[in-house]
Amino acid sequence: MVKYGFVIDHRKCIGCHACTVACKAEHDVPLGAFRTWVKYIEEGEFPDTQRHFAVLRCNHCEAAPCIEICPVNALFKSENGIVDFDGDSCIGCKACMQACPYDALYINPSTNTAQKCNFCAHRVEVGLQPSCVVVCPEQAIIAGDMEDQSSHIFDLISNLDTTVRKPEKGTRPQLHYIEADKKAITPSEVSREEAYIWAEAAGKKVHKQDFEAAEKKAARTVYDVAHDRPWGWKVSAYLWTKSISAGFFLVAAMLMAFFKPISEPFLASTSPILSLVFLAITGALLVLDLKRPERFYRLLLRPQWKSWLVIGGYIITAFGGVVSAWLLAHWIDWPIVKQILLLPGAILAVCTASYSAFLFAQAKGRDFWQNPALTSVHFLVQAVVAGAAAMWLGVWLSQGDTALLSLLQNTLLFSLLVNVLIIVGSELGTSHHTPDAKFARDLIVKGSLSRPFWGLAVAVGNVIPAVLILAFGVTLPVIGVAAVMSLIGLLAYEHIWVVAGQAAPLS
Repeated sequence: MVKYGFVIDHRKCIGCHACTVACKAEHDVPLGAFRTWVKYIEEGEFPDTQRHFAVLRCNHCEAAPCIEICPVNALFKSENGIVDFDGDSCIGCKACMQACPYDALYINPSTNTAQKCNFCAHRVEVGLQPSCVVVCPEQAIIAGDMEDQSSHIFDLISNLDTTVRKPEKGTRPQLHYIEADKKAITPSEVSREEAYIWAEAAGKKVHKQDFEAAEKKAARTVYDVAHDRPWGWKVSAYLWTKSISAGFFLVAAMLMAFFKPISEPFLASTSPILSLVFLAITGALLVLDLKRPERFYRLLLRPQWKSWLVIGGYIITAFGGVVSAWLLAHWIDWPIVKQILLLPGAILAVCTASYSAFLFAQAKGRDFWQNPALTSVHFLVQAVVAGAAAMWLGVWLSQGDTALLSLLQNTLLFSLLVNVLIIVGSELGTSHHTPDAKFARDLIVKGSLSRPFWGLAVAVGNVIPAVLILAFGVTLPVIGVAAVMSLIGLLAYEHIWVVAGQAAPLS
């Protein structure tokens, strides 16, 4: 059995960047993107200072999380252990970039597909060494078959004390370091400056905010590449619209199941229609967020079933189908069919609301998102908040049944109280066991995201609406203000959660 891997000997590395240049030339890597790069850190004060190098790239993991999350099998492991990619299959979802704990993937702006170090597979197949190995002037990069006992790389790993990056992730990386400074290969061990030795820090506007929440470290990064945060406002908005869509049908189903005396057309007709509208917006946001949106159909037609992107896509499709069938049965007046569809529709609404927790947990590079059990419950509660708030507005504007308004008001109040308890408990009370997770938590609670968190997500989105509901009657327009505030606060929280989860650099 062949298992290719790298050893980088930092006893020899001089930080010359020859490996970076050779890699760019070999693979036509575009400006601003890197398959391999050299990071510099410095520590101490003049004249007692030190500079350390770290050569960073794909680790060709045995248990590669990028393969697991890829929805279309664009990333795969070859028989020789190389983690390779098929650019013709990639849909540009950027999930692999979130799953990789080593910051190894990038989006090629020329092809809008994900790429990374592939061990120069085209060279290895004809018996040649990777280009970075050939060009290194100090022979600091060693590549070979780690299972071959006669190989140089086997000898180094067997007889020297080598280290790997982030072993706690369980990825079993096949990139070993000899005498690499721990701070150079552990991002949380260093502080990040706004300017580097030859340039301003890439993405400094984002990082400058993060510094406010970061503890100053003895060592600092002085040369590095940009750190992508691939999921932005479209992902935040998708979580929000998905909550509203699932909430519309779920709340309506609960009220119809447990409060049968209420006969309100809004529950049986308008709510499912609005659920489908917001579900369509959710789908549109997901497609628009792809770098290759014209390939979106591959997610359903050539699925990789371990990916929660695929599972979620099928859940959304099934939910849309059941809600559509419910509407058809309502218009044709088939009450038995409606009764049959009520339970599967509610179950699919729950799944639609909560599946994203497992998708984000599959993004193993982001420690802050690694609690799918709590997050799935929270997403479900958020769907109830969104559904109750949006339905209250719809029923009130259409001058619907006062009894239904009262039920929706109580549902909204209860879900708001549960929601704020989960927010405070998850952000303040839950222990965050890794430096990256603590960094994200501090960014939210006391860093640059604290004002929108406490002001919008907590106060405007939960506390003030709850007070208004408790203080005023059901038919007063002020409750409509509370409903709108709840939806605004929910959107703010989703965006804060997405941004904070990506704040800590992975390399």
